[in-house]
Amino acid sequence: MKHSLQVLQNRRIIARMDIKGSNLVKGIHLEGLRVLGDPSQFAKYYYEQGIDELVYMDIVASLYNRNSLHDIIRKTAQDIFIPLTVGGGLRTVDDMRQVLRAGADKVAINTAAIKNPQIIREAAKCFGSSTIVVSIEAKRVSKDKYEAYIDNGREKTGIDVFEWAQRVVALGAGEILLTSVDQEGTGKGFDVYLVNKVSQLVSIPVIASGGAGCKEHVGEVFVAGCADAVCLASLFHYDFLRQQQGFGAPNKQTPFMQNKFSRIQDISIPTLKEYLKAKKVVCRGCDR
Repeated sequence: MKHSLQVLQNRRIIARMDIKGSNLVKGIHLEGLRVLGDPSQFAKYYYEQGIDELVYMDIVASLYNRNSLHDIIRKTAQDIFIPLTVGGGLRTVDDMRQVLRAGADKVAINTAAIKNPQIIREAAKCFGSSTIVVSIEAKRVSKDKYEAYIDNGREKTGIDVFEWAQRVVALGAGEILLTSVDQEGTGKGFDVYLVNKVSQLVSIPVIASGGAGCKEHVGEVFVAGCADAVCLASLFHYDFLRQQQGFGAPNKQTPFMQNKFSRIQDISIPTLKEYLKAKKVVCRGCDR
């Protein structure tokens, strides 16, 4: 097994920021998006709280054949000094080069990689494998079978997730961002079987995403799922909004937030890291 030590060291906690236009948004199963507020305010709060990394995803970029995060990336890179991964609408090596020049440390690709797998090899050759994150959006087809989706979980590909994960490693990917579309935004927990299976099949770090609603879910995916990192959205967004003593979204979205996020545990990043440490899961930024 990939994780054989009793104490899991150097795990990472990553905040995922789904962006539409200039706004941070959130939905359920990557659908039904609602505006939460200014992403820079959330990012600053997470950085001050001790987050290890940030992920920005332009979630409509592939649909409209563009990535429009350059201004947000530049603003973030000026004020926040932790690794930043950017994805969404990156179809060419030149697209990746532009977001890296804007201040991103890594790029995440999904649709482009599925449609042209050789772009993984080309990008790794240009920027190094450690810069290339392949995002895999997985939907369960049957008990032990998952299909990879593209365009923010909108479009089927017919590609088996487990076979694809192994192929992207061979092509030179440095990390896999593995999102369970079925669990995403629900607060019901990660698909631990999915994360564990991919983690055992590949030799590169696997970042688990989709489903966390409490600290126990995070501990479970690290220990039982063998994840190298977790990428969290609702769990932290809800904490930020409650710390602001109100909802950062427009008033018309308040009922949605109260209803859909009611099962999400209110937890801060330091509290989560202390919980994990007690479970012998030591995060990279625990000494920050």
